[in-house]
Amino acid sequence: MKTQRRGMYLPPWFATPIMLSKRIQRQRTLCFVLLMASLVPTAFPAQPNLVDVTTYHNDNARLGLNTNETTLTLANVNRAEFGKLFSQAVDGFVYAQPLYLSNVRISGKGVHNVVYVATQHDSVYAFDADGNTGVNRQALWTRALANPAAGIHPVRSEDVNCKDIYPEIGIAGTPVIDTATGTLYVVTKETRPGKGFAQRLHALDVATGEEKFGGPVEIHASVSGGGDGSVGGQVAFDPLRNNQRPGLLLNNGLIYIAWASHCDNGPYHGWLMAYDARTLAQVAVWNATPNGGLGGIWHAGSAPAADADGNIFVATGNGTFDAATGGMDFGDSLLKFAAPTSGQMPLLDYFTPFNQADMEVQDNDFGSGGPMLLPRQPAGSPHRNLLVMGDKTGTLYVVDRDNPGKFDPNSNRIVQTLTGQLACCTGGITAWWNNTVYVTSVFDNMKAFSFDPSTGRLSDVPVSQTAQVFLYSPPFFSISSNGDSNAIVWALDTDTYVHRSNSTGQPAVLRAFDARNLSREIYNSNENFPQDNAGKAVKFAVPTVANGKVYVGTQGELTVYGLLH
Repeated sequence: MKTQRRGMYLPPWFATPIMLSKRIQRQRTLCFVLLMASLVPTAFPAQPNLVDVTTYHNDNARLGLNTNETTLTLANVNRAEFGKLFSQAVDGFVYAQPLYLSNVRISGKGVHNVVYVATQHDSVYAFDADGNTGVNRQALWTRALANPAAGIHPVRSEDVNCKDIYPEIGIAGTPVIDTATGTLYVVTKETRPGKGFAQRLHALDVATGEEKFGGPVEIHASVSGGGDGSVGGQVAFDPLRNNQRPGLLLNNGLIYIAWASHCDNGPYHGWLMAYDARTLAQVAVWNATPNGGLGGIWHAGSAPAADADGNIFVATGNGTFDAATGGMDFGDSLLKFAAPTSGQMPLLDYFTPFNQADMEVQDNDFGSGGPMLLPRQPAGSPHRNLLVMGDKTGTLYVVDRDNPGKFDPNSNRIVQTLTGQLACCTGGITAWWNNTVYVTSVFDNMKAFSFDPSTGRLSDVPVSQTAQVFLYSPPFFSISSNGDSNAIVWALDTDTYVHRSNSTGQPAVLRAFDARNLSREIYNSNENFPQDNAGKAVKFAVPTVANGKVYVGTQGELTVYGLLH
């Protein structure tokens, strides 16, 4: 017999005869309550320490580090025990880093750990992060932010005369999730019939994919200036030329978005904008070269960084620099901003390399990658707030965030300029663990440099490096550890990518290295290729490590790795 009570199914044994003793009734009532409590999804999973990855490289410092990985260890990440668990198909190339949110209540589907994937086809997917069987075979939800039926499509590579992102350009920058409101923010690029090109900021509900806060909003901006492409003393944001390549930053209730260009095709400028996360209203706009040109914020996909005081850090990659002589143009510079006020992005300080003019001529971009903010150093350290970043020359810069050094034509007035140890194009491909900075560059090994808090400097030579030499593009990576133990560097090797085409169809290779000794590779997905194939490679792709699994985005699929048994 089935008994219904307020729409809830009650098992037959709960239908109690009138003559049943009150004691037995109470016991059975208690048993039923305990049973139903075990069946009803709650907001508190059995695993209380699940890790969320809600932004590019795990945090606003861009350290690329998860120190709470208790499942994956140096002992069990090997060909016999670790490998590909499953994959999920998506409708485009995945340049953005997959994001992970635990314990999300999906309408009509219960509570799930969810991995979010954004594609160049302007789509966002929410997949169960732990498996693809049964009801999880399909996405928990999918949000197509383009609308082909209405003629709204992602931009074609041919439209921008550049195949750096290929074959279409939709979502390139990694989204960001606000856990307080359950909102995922993402920027799309699209073409619309009769209206040309547009970029839009969306705010999606993490549980349903539905638009929130009246979104999306179309991105428009202009600043005063006479630089490249200016009209009537105004430089306008160009949604076609400007490439929303860096990840998004959420900081103190604001969404920060940055742009460069496609293949240096001008005229263009670097832009940084801030939007209110609850209203999607534009709060502030900054242009890198209002009276010049270029100045793109490239970051190799890395997002703007933010410190505990709310200061924002970005780096420009090329372009006009005249700030040292009273101008407003900041090509090849590291910028430190305060929180927006009165529609402006207050510039607090900056650093520009002494050889900026030569770097600009040679296209050796300073800001080819983004800054990584080191943890605050202990009292007594000569420099308590530092950042590290690299450039196209293979130089590593260690900068005091409290005194970046501005510009000196004779030398860099910073903590350290480390040259001669990396081949080329270190970009934003850095991560941090246990007083060690890890970095890759084109045509070179992955290398680890030790950091000395007593001096604020990196070791002059690597303390460890891989046997493998990487080509183009070098591997992007993340680090997992259980505190100070079992540290693993997870690198996504895309050597097979062909510059300016990205369509070879060759596989990406997931590699895992012992973080204390990079010469020790403990796993790579080519060892058991038929089973562990990651999918076809794309550049910029960063592996996400969370709760015993590794998530990899490639051409048209998400691949998930973990322990096999």
